[in-house]
This record gives sequence, structure tokens and C-alpha cells, in this order.
Amino acid sequence: PTRRSSDLPPAKMSTMRWGILLLLSLGASQAQKDRVNVQGNCDSIWQENTKTTILNQESNQQCIFTINGIVLNKTIRLIFSDYKFEANSDCSQENITVYDGLSTSSPSLGVVCKDSNGSVIFESSSNSLSFQISTDSSEFERSFFTFYYYISPEDPSQQCGGTLTDSSGSFTSPNYPAFHPDFTYCVWYIEVDPKLTINVVFNEIFLEIDPACRFDFLALHDGPSINSPLIDQVCGRFTSVYKVSSSANTMTVVLSTDYANSLRGISAQYTAEISANTSLTCSTDHMSVYIKQSFLESFGYKWTDLFLIDPSCQANSSNPVVFYIPFAKCGTYKQVSADHTVSYTNIINAFPSGDVITRQKQLQIIAKCEMNGNSTVEIMYMTKGDVIQSETSVGQYDVRIHFYESEAFIHPVPDSPYYVDLNQTLFTQITLNSPDPNLVVFTDSCIASPNSNFVLPAYDLIRNGCEKDDTCYIYKLSESYGRFHFNAFKFFQDHASVYIQCKVVVCDRNDGGSRCNQGCVTRQKRDLGSSGGTANAMVGPIRLKLHPNAIGRSDSSNPDRSEGDSTSQNNRFVLVTTVVLAVNALILVLVALRSYSNKKMGYEYQKVPSL
Repeated sequence: PTRRSSDLPPAKMSTMRWGILLLLSLGASQAQKDRVNVQGNCDSIWQENTKTTILNQESNQQCIFTINGIVLNKTIRLIFSDYKFEANSDCSQENITVYDGLSTSSPSLGVVCKDSNGSVIFESSSNSLSFQISTDSSEFERSFFTFYYYISPEDPSQQCGGTLTDSSGSFTSPNYPAFHPDFTYCVWYIEVDPKLTINVVFNEIFLEIDPACRFDFLALHDGPSINSPLIDQVCGRFTSVYKVSSSANTMTVVLSTDYANSLRGISAQYTAEISANTSLTCSTDHMSVYIKQSFLESFGYKWTDLFLIDPSCQANSSNPVVFYIPFAKCGTYKQVSADHTVSYTNIINAFPSGDVITRQKQLQIIAKCEMNGNSTVEIMYMTKGDVIQSETSVGQYDVRIHFYESEAFIHPVPDSPYYVDLNQTLFTQITLNSPDPNLVVFTDSCIASPNSNFVLPAYDLIRNGCEKDDTCYIYKLSESYGRFHFNAFKFFQDHASVYIQCKVVVCDRNDGGSRCNQGCVTRQKRDLGSSGGTANAMVGPIRLKLHPNAIGRSDSSNPDRSEGDSTSQNNRFVLVTTVVLAVNALILVLVALRSYSNKKMGYEYQKVPSL
């Protein structure tokens, strides 16, 4: 993994600044020596509030180190910021395994080995923690730098970090530009729209100087977590702006310090970047348009020159230029095409300045989201004179399905699994989450299965908008809800659960020829993909309650009760059959014994003399 301290100052740097850096470096080096414990023994129990240690390990060892919590109501953060394993070692044979407790039988928190990604950080769930170092037979000088300390969410040093989702923003270390607190630990999760990347510019990095960045460090990960690939790990003081970029739309930034040599920390700004000149993303209730600032400037325009159909709606940021355009506002208009596809369109305009003549091109960007099939199709047109460029991508409808307590459909059932009585009426609602009040949801089909992957067996509740189950009832088409009810049942054999999956069609209320207005059709007239947007939703499992003396019902505490009942019935049948056979055999034996006894006593049939 990449680790580097600050670059050396350039030759033109003033003598005073060079002297200050030299003094800081010398002071840090001496303080580091004073607080680092070098340990070569194999097993150890640590009881200090904090400890910084270099562990030198030999080959063929299994060493266990335990942090025996003496601080109550706090947890432990353990950091391995530098480690040297044998280069050709196998991670399964040579590693450090960390456990969430006092022994190796506690749950594992993770593993450190030669393939690990920069500094590795673990947090316990209680005030104790342990780890085991395993080494193979290779002769090699292994060294592991680690430190730990106790933490509480209320500690000021932990009140930082967070999730950043705007297209641009900034973040600093706690107390900046003053010195950061001891044991500062901040994690910033930066996430922008999927089609964008992230650029971060650090205007200042001023952390403790160490060649390997073992004590204080800034780690940058190319992805959504601290386990994502490491871009860089730095420390010390940077004398120029430091820039870093992600490969996709997420980046994770970690700032970690120990308890000594606190300095100013960091100050950074980030921006979302687009690889193309423009980009469009559609969601369930709005569209996002991104325009590269340099592209806009090539036409002689500024971001303040742009406006939507409703000119009161302005760009949300300037670099890149970002428009968040709601489907229900800002002049966005809805269209229903001949194949019943619903689309939303808005236009970004930039008009040339001047009263009589101009040498600027008129720029117009038409952004359009089509709700089609199982997804939304995004189309953007840029008009530059008579040149049109287009771009497409995909999204999905936001459709949810829930059970409700009654026909009023007010209180959804929060429980999962949902335990019911056999033949109980179950009220089901499918909801489309959209700001458009003119969209309606039509329930085209619903199937039930004892398996969540809906492999056989399967049972039709609704098919082609028709009620296939005798107890099923579909409510009248109403707004953004699809509603029906049916009576609870169970599958034969040893199936304890029932899952429901429904396919729904989303249509415009005013589109008289849409699939939603056709209702029940005994034969499918056309493909749903061309007659309205469709989506799938699943709910379950449903399980039967246990009732005293009721055979064939599921026990809420034992979902496999039906299997036990079936086995019990089979056992009773075998028992009854065995008893009947045994009684018959006993009767035959008694008859035979009686006959034998009669012969032995001289009794026999005699011929009756004729008269």
C-alpha cells in the first residue's frame, strides 16, 4: 500500500520555515520514540488505557494478545498502521486475526495479512478485544505496528465525518484551523450520482511527521468503505495543494490520529466531475442534468445564463453545473405516447446576448425521462445549431407492496413473517411512489409460492388482471394504489411459508387505451412492455398460527410444525395398522390352542347313528 510523508520543502522556501519543519520533525521523532513500546514476547495481556507497540515476531508462532477492558462503558479501536509480513506468505497461514472479546472463540472482526489495504482499523462491541498473530516457517524479520485506545460516541474527537451527497462540498478536521483533538477519527463517505466521479483538493494537510505514517494519517479509498482499494495514505505537512480523484462515484476519506503531536489537521474541498460534456440521470420523481463547466464556457456562457422552462428554477451548483428538475415542477411537462409510454421533459436554455447581432450559438438542452417497460429510459438532446446529440441509460419505478390490518388500508402490518389464521382475509396494497398524481397502478398478475425465489410449486391469485383464486377480490382502480384481498391458505407437503409476487402496470389516468383501463382480459392482447410501464414487487413470508388441537397449522415458534403434523399422522396410521394385525394374530393363536386342547381331552366329532 502507498504510504508517504510530506514532500521535502523546495529550495526557495525560507530558512525560517525550513527550521520550523526541522524542529517539528526532530521533536516528533523523539516523542515517537518515547511513547512506542517494542515487544518481542509471544503472549501478553494489555490493561493500559492506550498503548502503542511494535510487535516483532519470529517464524512458526501462534501468539495471542488480549486487551482486558478496565474502562467501563467504552469500546476499543485497534489500528494496525504498518505491518511487514513475509512477502511470499499465504494469508491463510500468516496473518493477524482480531476477535471481538477476550478469547479466540469470540466472533472474528477481521484479518490483516500481506494483501491488506493500507492501515487496518477494528472496533470492538465491548471493552475487551484480542488478536492472534500466526506466522509460517519462513525466516523473516516480521514487524507489526499497532496502537489502541478506548472510545465513546460522545467523545469530541469522534464528532466528525459523515456522508456527503451534494455535487460539491468541503470538510475539515475538528477545530480547524486550530489543533485537532487527541485520538481524532473521522470518516467521510462521499457519494455523487452514478455517472460522475469525484475530485478532492486538499488545501492543507498538516499532521504528525513520520516516514511510514504510523501515528497520524490521512487515508483515501477509491470506493464506498474503508475496505475499498487504497488510493493513497499520507501524513506530515504538504507545502502545495494535494489533489486526488476517484474512478467512480464514491470515495471514502479517513483521518486518524493518536494522542501526541496534534497539529492543524486538514482542509479539503470536493467536486463531482463528469467525463462527458453532459450527463442525465432519471429517478422516480426527478431528473438530474450535469453540464461540464468548460463545455459551457466553450460557447461563451456562464452557468447563470441557463434557465429551465420555468425561469425561477435555477442551477443547483456551478462546477459542474447541476440541475435537479422535479417531474411535477419547474415547467416539466408530461406526455403519453401512442404506445402508452409516459415521459417527462424539460428544456435548459441559454440565449445569446445582444440586441441586434450576436456571435454566440444558441444552446438548448432537452432532457427527457421515459417510463418504459421495467425501467426508465433517459434521453437527452443537445441542440447546437442543427446538430443533435443523444444519450440513454436506465432506472426503475419505485413500487412497494404491504399487507394491511383491515379493508380501510390505514395501518400496514409491520411484522415479518406475518402470522395469520387459515382462511383469514389478507388485505394487500401495492403503492407507486411518484409525485405525479395522474399515474395509476393496475395489478396485472400475482402468484404465490412457498419459496422466495418463486420456483415450483406456484399458485395464481391474479392473472391478466383477472381473479383466479375463488377468494380473491380486486378493488376498483384508484390513484397510485393497487389493492386486493384473498383468504390465507397453505401449500401441501412440508411448506411452512407463502410468498406473494405481483407484476403491476403503471399508466396515465387519462390514457383511455392503456392496459390499466382494459381491466381483466381472458387472453393477453399485447406485450405489457409496449402498453405501459411495468414493475415487480414481492411480500412475505406468510405463516399460519398454531391453534390447540388443530392439525396441519404452522406454529409461530416452529415454522416446520406442518412437517411434524404430517409425520405424526403417518406414525398414528402405522401404529393402528400394527395393533390390528397383532389382534388378528392373537385371535388365530387362541383358536389354534383351543382346538389342540379339545383334542387332548378326548373331545372329537362322532358320526350320529342312523335311526
